[in-house]
Amino acid sequence: MNYIDTHAHIYSTKFDSDRDQVIHDIREAGVERVYMPNVDEETIDAMLLCEQKYPDLCIPMMGLHPCDVKENFQSQLYIIEDWLRKRPFAAVGEIGLDLYWDKTLFEQQKEALGIQISWAKELDLPIVLHCRDSMDETIAIVQEQYDGKLKGIFHCFTGSVEQAKQITEMGFLLGIGGVATFKNGGLDQVIPNVDLKHLVLETDAPYLAPVPYRGKRNSPAYIPIIAEKVADFLQLSKEEVALQTKKNALTLFPELNYEL
Repeated sequence: MNYIDTHAHIYSTKFDSDRDQVIHDIREAGVERVYMPNVDEETIDAMLLCEQKYPDLCIPMMGLHPCDVKENFQSQLYIIEDWLRKRPFAAVGEIGLDLYWDKTLFEQQKEALGIQISWAKELDLPIVLHCRDSMDETIAIVQEQYDGKLKGIFHCFTGSVEQAKQITEMGFLLGIGGVATFKNGGLDQVIPNVDLKHLVLETDAPYLAPVPYRGKRNSPAYIPIIAEKVADFLQLSKEEVALQTKKNALTLFPELNYEL
């Protein structure tokens, strides 16, 4: 079986001591692609170095994470836009809203999200959305911007059946990660009501490791654990989940044709 991890920060400093071994383990687990969301201007170099070293596996996105939207976010966005216009990326991401850590810059987060969505529409790129404690607010902004062509992933989906319906009716995908394995994660009540064609797998490594690794460093090598849990929820085989989620991801993300 071959899997795709649609969201992992494999360039994180948490992998600096043993990244080659982690990459080996990822390949051994049958993961053939890892899509890397950018966070801010400080993570760009590390992400692109990771792409350069493992070009057949690690594929970059470009965006400004909502937790990194500060008072000077316009200067950060200038750098993000410059990168988006000078070379290909798989998506505009990780972008979105976050009301978990800090609500004081929520208006700035909304402005940054709107600007980055406009770039995605202009460049015909998908968006990868962070929506921690802000699912309804993120859905509302995407609905406002939706033009029939805008597409992407609601990363780390932990919402309700109704929220899942709102998202999938726009053609967006739900990113399912380690939370699916958590005893009180709630996805056991949601995933059985969602068609597999609307799902992709992700780890958000090094964060949100699935059971039995919860609380430890996460890795794309754990994608098969998440696939097995999704298969259980949908009463399908793990092979069916691997095949369809891979198809969903490859249909969403453009092929990047360029010289590294």
